[in-house]
Amino acid sequence: MDSVNVEYGADQIQILEGLEAVRKRPGMYIGSTSIRGLHHLIYEIVDNAVDEALAGFCTEIHVTINSDNSVTVTDNGRGIPVGINHKAGIPAVEVVFTILHAGGKFGGGGYKVAGGLHGVGASVVNALSEWLEVTIYQEGKVYRQRYERGKTVYSLKMIGECEPGKTGTMVSFLADSQVFEEMDFDFDTIKQRLREMAFLTKGLRIYLKDEREGREREKSFHYDGGILEFVQYLNRSKEALYPEIIYCEGEEDGVEVEVAMQHNDSYTENCYGFVNNINTTEGGTHMVGFRNAITKTFNDYARKNKLLKDSEPNLSGEDIREGLTAIISVKIENPQFESQTKIKLGNSEARTAVDHIVNRQLEIYLEQNPSVAKAIIDKSVLAQRAREAARKARDLTRRKSALDGMSLPGKLADCSDKNPANCEIYIVEGDSAGGSAKTARNRATQAILPLRGKILNVEKARLDRIYSNAEIKAMITAFGTGIHDDFDITKLRYHKIIIMTDADVDGAHIATLLLTFLYRFMPELIKQGYVYLAQPPLYKIEKNRKVWYAYDDAELDSILKEIGRDNNNKIQRYKGLGEMDAEQLWETTMDPERRILLKVTMDEAAASEIDLTFTTLMGDKVEPRREFIEENARFVKNLDI
Repeated sequence: MDSVNVEYGADQIQILEGLEAVRKRPGMYIGSTSIRGLHHLIYEIVDNAVDEALAGFCTEIHVTINSDNSVTVTDNGRGIPVGINHKAGIPAVEVVFTILHAGGKFGGGGYKVAGGLHGVGASVVNALSEWLEVTIYQEGKVYRQRYERGKTVYSLKMIGECEPGKTGTMVSFLADSQVFEEMDFDFDTIKQRLREMAFLTKGLRIYLKDEREGREREKSFHYDGGILEFVQYLNRSKEALYPEIIYCEGEEDGVEVEVAMQHNDSYTENCYGFVNNINTTEGGTHMVGFRNAITKTFNDYARKNKLLKDSEPNLSGEDIREGLTAIISVKIENPQFESQTKIKLGNSEARTAVDHIVNRQLEIYLEQNPSVAKAIIDKSVLAQRAREAARKARDLTRRKSALDGMSLPGKLADCSDKNPANCEIYIVEGDSAGGSAKTARNRATQAILPLRGKILNVEKARLDRIYSNAEIKAMITAFGTGIHDDFDITKLRYHKIIIMTDADVDGAHIATLLLTFLYRFMPELIKQGYVYLAQPPLYKIEKNRKVWYAYDDAELDSILKEIGRDNNNKIQRYKGLGEMDAEQLWETTMDPERRILLKVTMDEAAASEIDLTFTTLMGDKVEPRREFIEENARFVKNLDI
């Protein structure tokens, strides 16, 4: 082995001064430098303002995306202290914005509970901003300090006076284009996060404003009902099983617990856990406590009131949670998270506190509301029967371990390569397009699965119906992973699942049905980036034996400008994939060198909003769907009708 002549001694160990570490490895602190990381900057500053609200000192937060793409967050809390921090020898506000792991959240009475646990929020935003200015209102005076890429431009100075009672903090920053791959804030993504924060902080008012030219919008959030209104909001596209929302609250071992829940007529469980207002997307001890409590309480009630026969097995937690929407919110002084990203809680006292409080209060509620208890248990018993029927159906659909192709669906044209990393499967709408795709494909790496018509809408079906649906069964078998509790991503047979439908309203509906199925039963495929949407062209342009394809009207215009608009142009408008012959389909939509694919992604932090979008679009209620379409129609581009 060749030796590399590189000196490695004490002087080669780098010491990253101040905030240089953050600029060197931003992903360690904000997860990524993608659009998600960009939004994280706003959330870090807003979290600090929300912590002031949790402490009882802040009632309003204003978030503005300014016309120059900078962001301003203003609160009416106490204002960050401006006095000298004697340990650091500089004003406390400068400590907060320039020193990592500094803040009022590490004990010492600054905050009892706080979301910004690691104290890296403000300083990390400062480090990753081209510039940041903080303005503080305190004791009738206004103070300001400015930083550029984490470095102090000038010392904290008093710049004026304000009315004596006014307090608060205003932070303005411009994200650094040297750090972030994308610089375009998404109003809807921010709106979802701020709405969630308002639900979780009863009485807090949050205002969001976009001042960018051509994108001006405003939204405000204020919920006196807190998480009760959160459940009501999430259930608005569904039919509630009983009118009122069940609410439990209490404190045990220093853990404040608040739970709101209500069953609806759907078949999916939507339970979300929060710790100090942070969405713990991977659950944790508080969620374990909640699940234990409702499983035990409902089974005890069903046995005691003879709603389950002695010969019948206990209801599983999964049966009881069918169609349940629940918010489990805990406030805890020293939360122990299992990772820097705060997505799974580890405190054992949270499990015990949630378990005890929900068990005691739910038991009393069920005794006082026997009709509600019976409705939930009847639904759970039906879920139990359907689960058993689904288990039998599932056993029939499991593929042979030899993977010899015998049990693969008959209409699947599989590829010859057996390495999943090289393989892709096209889910194609209709037999005619399927025929063209089978002829066009690269047989070594591209598999084709044609589907007939619109698949089952899984928002309106239980597991047993899903397993008995031929089109869905074909997909489950072809992918190889199983679904739901049986899902195993290591058995995935294709690392690209490409949905290829017509570029019209029907095609969009079929694609949405397929995405609904994948999101509900195989969400890891989306999370890990294996799902794509093919983009077939809308137009074919011919002139002097040359051919161009346009994927939207703007591209058609651009091509016509380039080649000249005259009578020699022959323009064909594709109405569907079936109109293309195999060669055209390959050239435009299947050739890896030339095709356009859209990767389907999901932001786990906005899981509740994604759930709501699917149930709004695919559920039974017409009014919420109309509202959703009216609210979002002006932001849709290239909608083909």
